[in-house]
Amino acid sequence: MSVNANPHDPHNDTKAVGSELRVAVARIYSRFRSERGEGEMAEAATIVLTTLLKRGPQSLTELSRHAHVTPSSMSQTVNRLVSGGHATRQRDPDDGRRVLFYFTPTGAEVARAALAVRQDWLEGQLAQLSGEERLTLLQASRIMRRLADS
Repeated sequence: MSVNANPHDPHNDTKAVGSELRVAVARIYSRFRSERGEGEMAEAATIVLTTLLKRGPQSLTELSRHAHVTPSSMSQTVNRLVSGGHATRQRDPDDGRRVLFYFTPTGAEVARAALAVRQDWLEGQLAQLSGEERLTLLQASRIMRRLADS
């Protein structure tokens, strides 16, 4: 019997791995949220702006799905962004019944600044790791992305 076939091996225990992964993801997400630039807007608004920056114009449904929130919650967020001059809403040129949200130049600037703060923090943390640890994280991040996208 293979060593890895042992059902009591913690590497094969989906509950133990799942628990460790859930805690690690929650803690890193919490750190990302706490790494904010001075005067940075709420997390929900930052998520919308960075989504628009990365994916282009999106409908309310698409934004809600991406952020894993209800459409009514997303509606409040995008209304604040539109009224604050960070986003605009326009009819979909291909389907006039649909409304798409776009970032404004100000919204793009806010999104880029938020991404830069978080990226700087993460790069600083990664720089403290060994090359082997960074490679392990790269491999793990690819697996985590696959899990998230399935």
